[in-house]
Amino acid sequence: MSLKAVLFDFNGIIINDEMIHRQLTEEMLLAENLIIQPGEFEKVCLGRSDRSCFRSLLENRGRLVSDEYLAKLLAQKTNNYAKMLGKVEELPLYPGVKELISQINSNDLRLGLVSGALRKDIELVLKRANLTQYFEVIVSTDDVTTSKPEPDGYLLALKLLNEKHPGLELKPSECLVIEDSPAGIKSAKNAEMQVVAVANTYPFHMLQRQANWTVDYLSDLELERIKSFFEGNVESGGEEPE
Repeated sequence: MSLKAVLFDFNGIIINDEMIHRQLTEEMLLAENLIIQPGEFEKVCLGRSDRSCFRSLLENRGRLVSDEYLAKLLAQKTNNYAKMLGKVEELPLYPGVKELISQINSNDLRLGLVSGALRKDIELVLKRANLTQYFEVIVSTDDVTTSKPEPDGYLLALKLLNEKHPGLELKPSECLVIEDSPAGIKSAKNAEMQVVAVANTYPFHMLQRQANWTVDYLSDLELERIKSFFEGNVESGGEEPE
């Protein structure tokens, strides 16, 4: 067995935009005469798709949420997100993300992205950060009907990579996922993939119990050691590779 593909999460791994999404969500609910309770955003939205987030927030308040109404809200959030990023001189990318992507590319590994974010949000950030060309497949909330922790997004990414490279014969066990949330880790595990958790959003000790490896920062991720694990030369320990 060898490592053939790396699949990134988006929010919390590539871009540090949690506060932006929190502000936009609070403002949009306030326009509906609704208020997010303390801790509710973390419980309902972090690690889940925008679609699932808004549907849960509204249904928990007794609102009827049609597909058309939800699509309107998501389109509005996309527009607001683009406007807010347009005011930022420099994107809040996580340190080390560009270096890691470059390292993955130089190792001739396939690279994909699986996120509960909207495709327009993802493409906007990747284009502005000059990262679009590195990601061969992107799976967003527009492409699957479920949300993490369900495995559908990661399994679709695997399917798309195999379609793009017919001779690759990629299996879940040959994929490495990089995630920041318990829901994302569980999603990758449900897809039978190995996971590196990055403590960008949740405490190290919380993620360490769930992932194959856990690091404080992307720059701590040692790709060569993880490749050795896939080749059977070292063991996974659910902790930071030294």
